Formats: sequence, structure tokens, C-alpha cells
Amino acid sequence: MLQTFLAIRETGNLIRAADRLNVTQSTVTARLKSLEEILGQQLFIRKKSGAELTSAGFKFERYARLMSNLWRQAREEVSLPKNIDTICNIGCQFDLWNNLGRELVSEIRTTHPHTALSIWPGEQTDIDRWLSTGLVDAALCHAPKMQEGLTIEALSPDELILVSTEKHELMRSDPDYIYVDAGEEFRIQHAAEFADGETSSVVFGSSDWALEYLLKVGGSAYLPQRLAKDLVKNSQLHTVPGARRFNRSIFLVTNNEAASNWPWLTELVQKYASN
Repeated sequence: MLQTFLAIRETGNLIRAADRLNVTQSTVTARLKSLEEILGQQLFIRKKSGAELTSAGFKFERYARLMSNLWRQAREEVSLPKNIDTICNIGCQFDLWNNLGRELVSEIRTTHPHTALSIWPGEQTDIDRWLSTGLVDAALCHAPKMQEGLTIEALSPDELILVSTEKHELMRSDPDYIYVDAGEEFRIQHAAEFADGETSSVVFGSSDWALEYLLKVGGSAYLPQRLAKDLVKNSQLHTVPGARRFNRSIFLVTNNEAASNWPWLTELVQKYASN
């Protein structure tokens, strides 16, 4: 965002700034908007003749140049280890780390050890912002926002299964049922499937937290099969017979420019892709 700000300042025009940065004007506009939202100040006044700095923009310019120079110096002084030839910064939605995220990172490290990795957990809104500003190069998430310069690949979805700490048949109103919010599509389908059921008194926005709570206090809940399968296998949890199963989409989002340096990406996507 700093380079975008400085490019607009030096060219005096968003279109010319886009040409200098080799991106589209909409990308420049989005980056500038994000920076202004972070600072809480308008930095440019846009006119037909070009873009002029506001008083806040004049004040910020000095700091932008200082930070840009420090960043350039840091990049020159800090180099990658000799055995590393590329970097991949990955954002991961919290609930996707266990099993899937961990497995994907291990796969990259095992098969492509010359790639340096950094992994950052966040909510969907965090990940969308990180992708738009270039803070991460790739992300695992459930509902990505379409953005220019990004490729979105559908991976095998999470299968959500109803499990319980005690063996029992499907109940329309289970007093010990724990509701796990798995997104808008799940909310709609779940409401239709259990229209005659009572509202759960315990709600979680995280499958991991719900699982931890479930194992401690008992009850039943819809959880991703990847989280529950080993617990079902050793009889700590039991699948509820006759319960409907749901799917929750998973996507791998990559920055096209960064991904051009990852010859292993296509093979990785194919391995985890939705059939």
C-alpha cells in the first residue's frame, strides 16, 4: 500500500500509478481505499486533472517514504538461507488448520523443502484483506471474496456429520445438542432439516472449540468428519444413525503473481481438489 501511495503521489494520477505498478486502476483504487481506512483519513483529492494530496496526505508522505526506505534496506540486508529459493505466506481460517491446514503445510515442506513458509490464522474478513493487500500469497478458507489477480480453487469439501458422546438414535429435539455455526449455507439447510426441533442453548462459532466442549461435558453436534473420524474410530464419539450429512465448501486462494514461482502448486491443488 505504501508503494501505491507513493506511485500516486509521484505520477499525480491513479491511471499512471497503475501503469507504473503494472496493476489495474481498480487495484490501485482498492489499495488506496484500504490505506485511507486504516489511517482514518483521506489522503488524496481526486480531480479530472489528477490526484492531489490532502493535508493529511502531506503529513503521511514523509512517513511513507521513511517506511519504504527502511523496508528496502531490510530486504537488502536480510536474505533467504542458501537452501531456500522462494517464499509462501499462507493465511488459514481458524477451523481449517487441524488436519487439512497442517497436512497441506507438511506436504509442501516435505516435497518442496526449498520453499520458506509462514502461516497466519484469521477470520474470513482478515484473509480477504490480507489477500487484497498482498500480506499473504495464498489462503485456505470457506467463503473467499472474488478479487482481481487471485485464483480460487475448490478443494474437497468438509463433510459435516452428527456425532454424540453417547450412542442413541436421531432425536428431533436433543436437549444436549450443541449448535456449531458452519456458515450461511449450513444455517439454511440445518433450519430446514430441523424445522420442528428446539433451539440449542449452546452455540459455537468454531468446530475446534465445540469439539473440546463436547468431549468435556457430553452431548451431540455437527462436526467436520476430518475432526471426528479418529474419535469415532476409538469410540469416544458415535455417529448418529439416520442423521443427514452436510457439506461445507473449502477453497485454496492464490495470488497469481506469487504463484508463478511455485511449480508445485498445480500438483498440490490436484491432490486436494474437489472431485
